[in-house]
Amino acid sequence: MSASAPRPAPGPAPIPRVRSVNIARATAVTYTTAESGLTGIDKRPVTGPVRVAVPPTREKGGGSGLADDFVGDQRHHGGPDQAVYAFAREDLDRWETVLGRPLADGAFGENLTTTGIDVSGTRIGERWRIGGALLEVTCARIPCRTFAEWLGERGWVKRFTLDAAPGAYLRVLEPGGIGAGDPVELVHRPDHEVTVSFLFRAQTTAPELRPRVIAAGEALGAAELAKARAWAGADTTPAGSAG
Repeated sequence: MSASAPRPAPGPAPIPRVRSVNIARATAVTYTTAESGLTGIDKRPVTGPVRVAVPPTREKGGGSGLADDFVGDQRHHGGPDQAVYAFAREDLDRWETVLGRPLADGAFGENLTTTGIDVSGTRIGERWRIGGALLEVTCARIPCRTFAEWLGERGWVKRFTLDAAPGAYLRVLEPGGIGAGDPVELVHRPDHEVTVSFLFRAQTTAPELRPRVIAAGEALGAAELAKARAWAGADTTPAGSAG
């Protein structure tokens, strides 16, 4: 019996990069929960660097961390802990296969479409240097009606939730410009288990994980930190396998 041919050596890992920077204009729709009736989910790639800075708190208007970007429902989106939303191009490609339709960069309402990064596998508190900005991962994206109606896919909230690859929100630690093609440099990775996907599952399908979320500490968004502290102090009975 002849020996099988040797497998080729794997090539170098791709350099993590921003594939596109995406922003939105205010668009009137019938399905948003925003009182204005406007949404900013239709984000599209732009050319040239975009200024990224800390947006106001939600009490003071909130909004996006990207210049000229629009956030419609500022009660639930935007503000310092959700200044930037990143989603992996690899996950968009995967959803293209599942849904049988093309998905452009920005199709999920993300500000940064990345390549070479497992965005949902990043840890809360992880820090990225991109262009002139320093960003920190804070929390997961929770799907909403606007997202579902925008995509027009039946049962989308449930499908997206079960997939548990929600993409990451980030806060701005140092403002600066970010452009397509900029490398994403990992400058800090905390020593705990709470990834974006872990947090998302704790919030949605795996409540037995909730007491462990507190390990992410102050890097969590303010709302998530308050919940984590409550979960850590609760007498939680496991709800089943984390999967």
